[in-house]
Amino acid sequence: MSEAGERIRVGRVSGVYGVRGWVRIFSETEPRDAITGFPRLWMKQAKGWRLVEIESGRAHGPGVVIKFAGVADRDAAYGLMRAELAIEREWLPPAEEGEYYWADLQGLSVEHVDGTPLGTVTGFMETGANDVMVVSGERERLIPWVQGPYILEVDLEGGRIRVDWDPEY
Repeated sequence: MSEAGERIRVGRVSGVYGVRGWVRIFSETEPRDAITGFPRLWMKQAKGWRLVEIESGRAHGPGVVIKFAGVADRDAAYGLMRAELAIEREWLPPAEEGEYYWADLQGLSVEHVDGTPLGTVTGFMETGANDVMVVSGERERLIPWVQGPYILEVDLEGGRIRVDWDPEY
């Protein structure tokens, strides 16, 4: 079993769907239905983490529905409400050159091109135009994830991201 630090949160159970044990999933993957491509997921409930098998899954409207093995009816599905879902980092394929998984960028230090520390990456947000990196330090900064003009260098081994972003913003 993996340690909790090696897991990447990919969603949560947000509702029940039908009477045959299906559940609605709030997916944090991109695309949203990518969560159904894993044969199993880690599920966290009150008793801790356990590995669960995905019997079937698909996109449904703007969301995702999944049928977990051993969940036969609506009552059993209801018992999964608010369960956190995660995968192991090694289940992901390698990122393409110049692309990164958000989970790999979390916690990296962010510094201005002149060396001024701005904080650490605490999250990302999707917007219509581009993704936005959330950097927390002496205050929170929202920096567009646009490689070239704003994101100058990502050094995963060194644990830092260099940006050209006005430290006053």
